Amino acid sequence: MPSSPSERGARGSSDRRALRRCVGIDPDRFAAEHWGRVPLFTSAAELPRAFDDLLDLGQVDELLSRRGLRTPFLRVARDGVVLGSAQFTRGGGVGAEIGDQVADDRVAALFAEGSTLVLQGLHRLWPLLIDLAGDLSTDLGHPVQVNAYITPPQSQGFSAHYDVHDVFVLQVAGHKRWRVHEPVHPDPLRDQPWADHADAVAEQAAREPLIDRVLAPGDALYLPRGYLHSAVAQGEISAHLTVGVHVVTRHALVEALLGLAGQDAGLRTSLPLGIDLADPEQLAPHVADVVKLLSAVLDDADPVDVAERVRRHLWSGTRPRPLAPLAQAAAARGAEEGTAVRWRPGLRFRLHVEGERVLLDLPHDRLTLPASTSAALDRLAVGDVVVLGELPGLPVDDQRVLVRRLLKDGIVVPA
Repeated sequence: MPSSPSERGARGSSDRRALRRCVGIDPDRFAAEHWGRVPLFTSAAELPRAFDDLLDLGQVDELLSRRGLRTPFLRVARDGVVLGSAQFTRGGGVGAEIGDQVADDRVAALFAEGSTLVLQGLHRLWPLLIDLAGDLSTDLGHPVQVNAYITPPQSQGFSAHYDVHDVFVLQVAGHKRWRVHEPVHPDPLRDQPWADHADAVAEQAAREPLIDRVLAPGDALYLPRGYLHSAVAQGEISAHLTVGVHVVTRHALVEALLGLAGQDAGLRTSLPLGIDLADPEQLAPHVADVVKLLSAVLDDADPVDVAERVRRHLWSGTRPRPLAPLAQAAAARGAEEGTAVRWRPGLRFRLHVEGERVLLDLPHDRLTLPASTSAALDRLAVGDVVVLGELPGLPVDDQRVLVRRLLKDGIVVPA
């Protein structure tokens, strides 16, 4: 079976529309010159449209007052200190036996006193941001999250720090002054937070910034992980979206290789009884043995096995475009010749053939299908709208069985 359709489906649209919403240069140029390397500021005039269609201040009020938010979907910070959730939550009242629902009156008071509000996990809550995060994750090939930061006038929520993930800052409302400095610890991993380098961060933040710019509504800023940054709202309420990209690094390949090493019996052997683990001389011969065994494992490592482990990690951190469960179930029951379907946007998958079967690997499942479905699956995996009755390689009755199965399992959706 040709591999290109499944690969194309995993990579997403060829024009990278979601990425183009965030950067004002060609995606290939962004990949070559900025991705993981250099910050990029883009003015509103260079982008397709502003970002207030994704979230505005009225919708922020709706989220805080009418959507039943609970921790940890809201954080509150002031002067670099994150407040305890008890300061802005209380019980949900009759019929909602929970103790940590966001209390809108408490939030209002804290905001009036100068606190910054952080709406977290909006890629799980707010429809347009669910779609943006899914599409951008597909364009980039890395998991994406979305938070919103709402800051009162002339206020600052967080002091200079760096993130352990790349970010796209999308200014929604108001103006915010951003100061960006060179990294003190380039390309930090997720277990290497800025607090581990607090003194170096403070010293670097006192120097001349690399970027000192006020973002206006519709402006965007890309920051690779590790770049120091701080932001202060100007003369009105400022709201921006932070799209965090949880980049998959080369270290993820190291972790996958170490996972394979766990299959080697020699590397699972216990160290001797009574060994002094603090004594380098006692450890030395065992370290030498482990190096030899590990070297042999690495020399024999199969990229297929490494890819499977990395794929599991990536796929577990992303979700496909939401589907409507009731409509989906009805479509699965009623699919007939003429029914239009398409591959579920954002669904990670891998199609390959083993013997007389087609294997469809999914984030939480693997389907085994007859080899006769190969051409039909390839056609669907491209992502275009396809009509039942026009799938290649199968009679209509078999197309109906296949499409109903794929609808039932949430792999294709009604078009």
